[in-house]
Amino acid sequence: MTISKQEAIAVQFNNFINNGNIEGLTELMTEDHAFIDMDGNRIEGLHVCVEAWLRFFTLFPKYRNVFNAIEEHNDLIIMPGYSICKDPRLNGPAIWTAKIRGDEVAEWRIYADTVANRELLSMDDLEPIAADPSVQ
Repeated sequence: MTISKQEAIAVQFNNFINNGNIEGLTELMTEDHAFIDMDGNRIEGLHVCVEAWLRFFTLFPKYRNVFNAIEEHNDLIIMPGYSICKDPRLNGPAIWTAKIRGDEVAEWRIYADTVANRELLSMDDLEPIAADPSVQ
């Protein structure tokens, strides 16, 4: 399977999350980057998001996202999968989306993996991607 440049940027962003690599995340975020969690809480701005990721990595040092598929749909990269975390609130199925602008991530969002959200995101036939052994 070949992935697009935008999909590759989203996957790299996630690899930086999985490795707690704040420098890599910082390089891939736009100045007006937005992060939106499952509850719809939104934080905006590069520096605010960097501080939030630093706190997150301290609280959840072994948190990982594993994508089962990836699809570019309209202006979104859609990545269903699951997260691995000792904290049960962050452990389980989810859908991540990324909006890419140029070579950077302008928005990173997490949705609960529900029928309603799959319909909202027009998730039809997502092609599976190979598992990344570094996140196991």
